[in-house]
Amino acid sequence: MSSPLPNYLQTHRNRLALSQEEVAFLLGFQGEGKAIKVCRDEKFARMPTLEAALAYEVIYDRPVSELFAGLHQQIEKEVAARAKILTFRKDRKNNRLTAHKRQALTRLAAGQSKSFIDPQQA
Repeated sequence: MSSPLPNYLQTHRNRLALSQEEVAFLLGFQGEGKAIKVCRDEKFARMPTLEAALAYEVIYDRPVSELFAGLHQQIEKEVAARAKILTFRKDRKNNRLTAHKRQALTRLAAGQSKSFIDPQQA
């Protein structure tokens, strides 16, 4: 299986037949060279701000994790690795909060970031 692109911004912009300048306007970018910012985001030459990433989500009607699939996959792996380490570091006290924490860390370590655990059910 091939690895995902760092982002799919250009793919979705082309799907909607929008120019970089039009997307820049929708993002609220101002001044000359505003389309350059969109180009840099698409080429991953710069990291979009959180506000820009959320605006892309609204514009393209796709979740940020899908628009930035390669970055999402990389971050998911890094968090899973750190969660495994933290799981082994934490005290195994037998109380409700610790059990919930252990369950959340186990879920993260397994790379199951889409499954949410309700603390009331832990």
